Amino acid sequence: MNDERIDLLMEVKGMTCDGCANAVRRAVQRLDAGAEVEVDRAHERVSIRTSAQALEIADAINRAGYEARAMTL
Repeated sequence: MNDERIDLLMEVKGMTCDGCANAVRRAVQRLDAGAEVEVDRAHERVSIRTSAQALEIADAINRAGYEARAMTL
């Protein structure tokens, strides 16, 4: 990871409750403890400000049991 922060928008399928949203937040923050994560369950989107790369973030969310892919901002 580098120190430069980027803004990512991820589509995340499978988030059905607040517990799911928290699991996604934790997955991202395990990869980058300083990441800012905003979850929008209704639209299946997660906005992230992070120093990690989109592929790393998607992999972390997928390992947590959700289907994630990067979207264009």
